[in-house]
Amino acid sequence: MIMTDFSTAYCRRFSLHHLDLFRAALGYLRMAGLVLGLIFHVGTHAQQTLQSGDFGVRAEEDGYFLQSTFDFDLPTGVEDALNKGVPLFFVAQVDVLKDRWYWSDKLVTHNERHMRLSYQPLSRRWKIYISSQPISNTGLGVAMGQSFDTLAEALAMVKRVTRWKIAERQQIDPSEKYHYNFNFRLDLSQLPRPLQMGAIGDSDWALSFTRSQRLVIDASE
Repeated sequence: MIMTDFSTAYCRRFSLHHLDLFRAALGYLRMAGLVLGLIFHVGTHAQQTLQSGDFGVRAEEDGYFLQSTFDFDLPTGVEDALNKGVPLFFVAQVDVLKDRWYWSDKLVTHNERHMRLSYQPLSRRWKIYISSQPISNTGLGVAMGQSFDTLAEALAMVKRVTRWKIAERQQIDPSEKYHYNFNFRLDLSQLPRPLQMGAIGDSDWALSFTRSQRLVIDASE
């Protein structure tokens, strides 16, 4: 009788253990199928372009402010990833530099703007977090969040930079010359590792924009 009870209990534990393993394996297979599907989309969608309009820095009494709008479409694979719960990260960076003829240009300010775009299946809404620091998948830190009803509305916020202060007035010497380098891109480094392998180096996912311009010291110039 003791041996029978022990065998029954052992078989029950054995079965539950294998059931957990089966469920875990099924989850991995589903994720692998998602990633493989996204990688397939990466290789089959037409090349994307990113254009900018209304780009520039304006001098105001309390500092220098950058404003820009972008025009781009998300590749089919990228949009499919969003709908399946994979967040996208966009990064905007701008450096203000003072011209120097005798040495490399001097960095005056460095600014970053990080955006995390994701879909919330339960509420069926799109969420954007914005922060001056990198945003991880596990912690949003002090990022500011905003929700939208449609992807188009959410992307409109990603594509627009409004009154972003990149330098204080006292940091700029009117007797010197300055320029600024701006870069905007889709950050592939925060995609799931298998998806990175298919996206990095593929022109479909190379959403980026770079520009360098002279900094206008006064609004009247």
